[in-house]
Amino acid sequence: MPYADLPGVRLHYRLDGDAGLPVLVLSNSLGTNLDMWTPQVAAFSKHFRVLRYDTRGHGASSVPAGPYQVEQLGADVIGLLDDLQIERAHFCGLSMGGITGMWLALAHPQRLSKLVLCNTAAYIGPPENWTNRAGAVERDGVGSIAPAVVDRWLTPDFAAKRPELVKYLRQMLSATDARGYAANCLAVRDADLRERVRDIQLPTLVIAGSGDLPTPPRDGQYLAKAIPGARYVELEAAHISNLQQVEPFTRTVLEFLPG
Repeated sequence: MPYADLPGVRLHYRLDGDAGLPVLVLSNSLGTNLDMWTPQVAAFSKHFRVLRYDTRGHGASSVPAGPYQVEQLGADVIGLLDDLQIERAHFCGLSMGGITGMWLALAHPQRLSKLVLCNTAAYIGPPENWTNRAGAVERDGVGSIAPAVVDRWLTPDFAAKRPELVKYLRQMLSATDARGYAANCLAVRDADLRERVRDIQLPTLVIAGSGDLPTPPRDGQYLAKAIPGARYVELEAAHISNLQQVEPFTRTVLEFLPG
């Protein structure tokens, strides 16, 4: 497995697609890993050099001592791009990955071409929810919250039809290191970009899910109104829209990026 050894963290990543194509970075949500993007890779890699990575504390990446801050998550992406000698890339992040993308668009706009923000928000509160979740995971492990969390990732009717996907997601979440998960909970807790997202100048697509409970459509609508010229698309999905609406999600992203 390829790794990038960066200051203070080792990131696991994967590249798909021809080396001569424009780069598209995919950033995972809290409690998942780069495999969450598997349904999109075949289609995306026809048009882009797809760079997936495990956010610090997730998957096969290392677990530095926490708590983390969104600035660290964004700096990891810049470090990865530098390590791979990638000057500029498109960026697509879901939930926590979307928060990372917002920070990057504000702090390093010259490194991004277009931005896709999926099932995310400029602020996901209230803060005590994240503090309590981090404490519960450190005490009882990530598996203790897996059923309740995954229940919010897919709409109930879809989950009932796809029990194998529910099982897969619970296993993925449960395998996440408790220290890494808790440290990232605190990064999400402390990230408040509501007053800053209006300064994003990159072409931006916002994807929301009509049945998303953690980041409901109003959060996506806020982003689309605040970011100049942003495009808004709402899919019939819950929080992990790229897995519930594979083809519509993939098509929406591809229609936005090449232009």
